[in-house]
Amino acid sequence: MYRVFIVEDDGKIAAILKNKMEQYGYAAGTASDFRDLLTELESFGPQLVLLDINLPYFDGYYWCRQIRSRSNVPIIFISARAGEMDQVMAIENGGDDYITKPIQLELLMAKVRSVLRRTYGEYAITEGRDIGESPEGSMELSTGGLRLLMSRNELEWEGKRVELTKNEGLLAECLMRRPGHIVARETLLEALWDDVQFVDDNTLTVNVTRLRKKLEELGLTKAVETIRGQGYKLSLEGPKSGGAQ
Repeated sequence: MYRVFIVEDDGKIAAILKNKMEQYGYAAGTASDFRDLLTELESFGPQLVLLDINLPYFDGYYWCRQIRSRSNVPIIFISARAGEMDQVMAIENGGDDYITKPIQLELLMAKVRSVLRRTYGEYAITEGRDIGESPEGSMELSTGGLRLLMSRNELEWEGKRVELTKNEGLLAECLMRRPGHIVARETLLEALWDDVQFVDDNTLTVNVTRLRKKLEELGLTKAVETIRGQGYKLSLEGPKSGGAQ
């Protein structure tokens, strides 16, 4: 069961959101101490945070930065501020998505499901010491000796580690879930972007190229194969290091 922590100082709105989350089978908690949100967050251990911007003492941008200094737990901003710059600031301060008030609850739930699906996939989440993390500090996906530390966005191979961007981590997760199999470009696009209609196909190519470079830093050359006209395939069976570029 995913845990959703709601940071909203309007008690009525917080109650509506909590009730909606529980209707969909999520465990929901609401903030009560707006001076010390991190303590409540760490105690609850959420896999997703719904965060208002206008809060007592410190605004949502501040708390988003504080959370990001400790965790990669997904954050969806909920705010009456509908301006473009407010949404830009939310993303630049570490938010994953943004929805404006008055809240369309079904749209919110679609965003919640999308963010949880992209971040955690079908893997069960274990409550840990850090926000949204296991006791070892990460959700792990591994294949052929390659490990993806999902909550840290890191790849590990033979004792070496590299940090990934959010998109690189999502690409690695998709490919590692089906090692040796072709993953269609459309599948990868949908995993990275909710609305693929306006995404340039070259954007995916750029992100795959960046992931390849990270794998090469680990000594894994030619690990991501391009299957022309179909998609990409993760192959860890060939030469791993020192091979031709």
